[in-house]
Amino acid sequence: METRESTGKAAPLLAVRGIYKSFALNAVLKGIDLDVMPGEVLALIGGNGAGKSTLMKIIMGIYSYDQGELSINGAAVALNRPSDALAQGIYMVPQEPLLFPNMTVEENVIIGFDKSKAELHKELVDTMAGIGWNLDLGRKASSLSIAEQQLVEILRGILRHARLLILDEPTSALTFDEVKSLFGVVRDLREKGIGIIYITHRLAEVFDIATHVAIMRDGSITIQGPVENFTREDLVKGLLPPDAEVSAQTRTAAASEVDYSARPVLELENFSGYGFSNVSLKVWPGEILGVAGVVGAGRTEMATTIFGMDKVLGGRVLLNGNDITGKKTRQVILAGLNYVPEDRHLNGLFKICDVSANTTSASLYGGALGRVFLNRKAEYDITEKYVKNFRTKITGHDQLTGSLSGGNQQKVVIGRSLATSPGIVILDEPTRGIDAAARGDVYHIIQQLREQGLSILLISSDMEELEELADRVVTMYQGRINAEFRGTDINQDHLTAAAFGIVGQEAKGI
Repeated sequence: METRESTGKAAPLLAVRGIYKSFALNAVLKGIDLDVMPGEVLALIGGNGAGKSTLMKIIMGIYSYDQGELSINGAAVALNRPSDALAQGIYMVPQEPLLFPNMTVEENVIIGFDKSKAELHKELVDTMAGIGWNLDLGRKASSLSIAEQQLVEILRGILRHARLLILDEPTSALTFDEVKSLFGVVRDLREKGIGIIYITHRLAEVFDIATHVAIMRDGSITIQGPVENFTREDLVKGLLPPDAEVSAQTRTAAASEVDYSARPVLELENFSGYGFSNVSLKVWPGEILGVAGVVGAGRTEMATTIFGMDKVLGGRVLLNGNDITGKKTRQVILAGLNYVPEDRHLNGLFKICDVSANTTSASLYGGALGRVFLNRKAEYDITEKYVKNFRTKITGHDQLTGSLSGGNQQKVVIGRSLATSPGIVILDEPTRGIDAAARGDVYHIIQQLREQGLSILLISSDMEELEELADRVVTMYQGRINAEFRGTDINQDHLTAAAFGIVGQEAKGI
């Protein structure tokens, strides 16, 4: 590969040359060559298990590598521990926030500095004012939403004046305005000569913010270069294995096949809880009802309250005509409703248990795996079904779920909910953190389930996803449903506008 030094330009801020890394017999990185120049935003894209996390951990000094070389500004460096990377001006903002829950926002940001608290406080306040973010510095981290935790992590990196900033899925839990602010920060950092590795699964962001792009697949860089040299189709094709078939992502006419004269599977009547109020909707057999909205609109709060995780403040929930309002989660599952949570780490996984135990744990309620002794064959068959259908990358059913990549963990959570054979399932951001190939698998599974008569309440911030999959879409704004869309009216423009409250009047007759 022609490196950028050979073109006569300045040495890269970071140069990765011939990096190999294996875990036992599993070759994870297979000769990675990568450059990041000062003032450059390199979008790094790759499927789950492609090796992105391993490469970043090597750059951060968390992992050693088997072969190769790392250079900073043309000089070879040894990054044997995270403190070595920090000393070289490298800072990584993780996808999943790692905050001290009992410390305040300010304490989480300034921890590890040698400066006085007064000096750090002024610098932090000035930084936030320049960005346009408004966080209560005295709040405990345990009280923050996922979006707010992400902002704290980004502040940590900015305050440390990193020369190379690694952002791992930084917008996955941010609102539209917060994303705009973040992009403004990224552009300011570029002008100051900061190099940025921007890891994302959102291809639109590559063209919005990146100057260069690199695609990783199976431990190798398959495509890299200036963003203007590629189209969205090029990137999608580069993400998929050579023998993969790209699923046709076109909306089906399934909505016309839904029998709206039948009894609804799920009915909410003036349903209220913490974060939402007076929500009324119906989901019919074999229907995918999409729920759009921005962070804080009340969608997840509505789902967790239906599922028995939070207190009902008013209204009713009917499942197949039976009142399940305020029932415990176990009772809701046995009644025929299951839920895939938005936050897989907080509510979705037993990280120290294996894939098999995680996939079948909810099935224990109904005795499907035996009343007294565990039916190992049934456990194996259920696990194998979803591992194959979702193309989950595992070394075996006994692999600890906490050791899987984020996307593969999400697949396990989805499989567990479907393993209880529900009549309706609530999918809350089911493709969050999932790569293009796996996303196609999940879409295919969702469509198959709908064809089999399963009803789905699909909560998603991805308007393109809702446009493709949903038979109807309702939007939530400030805790209430404010619009409903059907047929050709389900498009990204309509959904985005309604999610931000831009509608003529509240939808009627939902």
